Amino acid sequence: MAFIQCNFFSETLQLGMSMNLLLPRLTQAQRDKLGPNHRFPVLYLLHGMSDDHTAWTRYTSLERYTRYLNLAVIMPAVHRSFYADMHQGGRYWTFISEEIPALAQATFPISTEREETFVAGLSMGGYGAFKLALRQPQRFSYAASLSGALDMTHRVANPDPTRIEENFRIFGGYDNLIGSGNDLMHLVTQVSASAGPKPALYQCCGSEDFLYDNNLRFRDHVQPLGYDFTYEEGPGEHEWGYWDQQIQRVLAWLPVRGIDD
Repeated sequence: MAFIQCNFFSETLQLGMSMNLLLPRLTQAQRDKLGPNHRFPVLYLLHGMSDDHTAWTRYTSLERYTRYLNLAVIMPAVHRSFYADMHQGGRYWTFISEEIPALAQATFPISTEREETFVAGLSMGGYGAFKLALRQPQRFSYAASLSGALDMTHRVANPDPTRIEENFRIFGGYDNLIGSGNDLMHLVTQVSASAGPKPALYQCCGSEDFLYDNNLRFRDHVQPLGYDFTYEEGPGEHEWGYWDQQIQRVLAWLPVRGIDD
């Protein structure tokens, strides 16, 4: 497995930005077997609100879990943006949904096929993962949320007093958020009713997590839709010990083979 630190200038944000990558390191026999044009299935793995692009490899054993998988993992930094084109701030949705995939596909040997493109994340990143998949179902086939902040309309309508200004800078208020491309309830209803592709969704949350009720509201919204949806819960708080366990379950859920399979 190769660990790559990538620093670049973002034309979208007009900022120097970073992303980390894990890429399988093939033996000569594996390269001969897969062929010179092999491109790896790819997982875009998103960080939470107080983290950055280094968090997944600093606080979990992700590199060990993916060592023998035919899978590239891309971990971009997006600051405290909620993966949105902010009402007052940077165009982070455009950055994550357009600029990052274009840069990664042009620079690294990763697949462009929908069936081999996945997204997952924790907390704010769980929200971002579902938003990417539901707004771009033609690009993503699987999406996973670990302890995600999934019902943002409820959080904005019933705000933590310390987050009111930040929520406004991101979403522009409740009226701008509800029914928009930042409203996951709206998006999953829309995709479920469409005739187009529908990414499979995996959702998990610890029963002691402060976002547990938030996750229950999303679960209860999705289940009647008849969507391809997996929900799991169990003991756990909003912390890395839980996410280290759950990312292993996500990797097992994804349609990913071992390098030698």
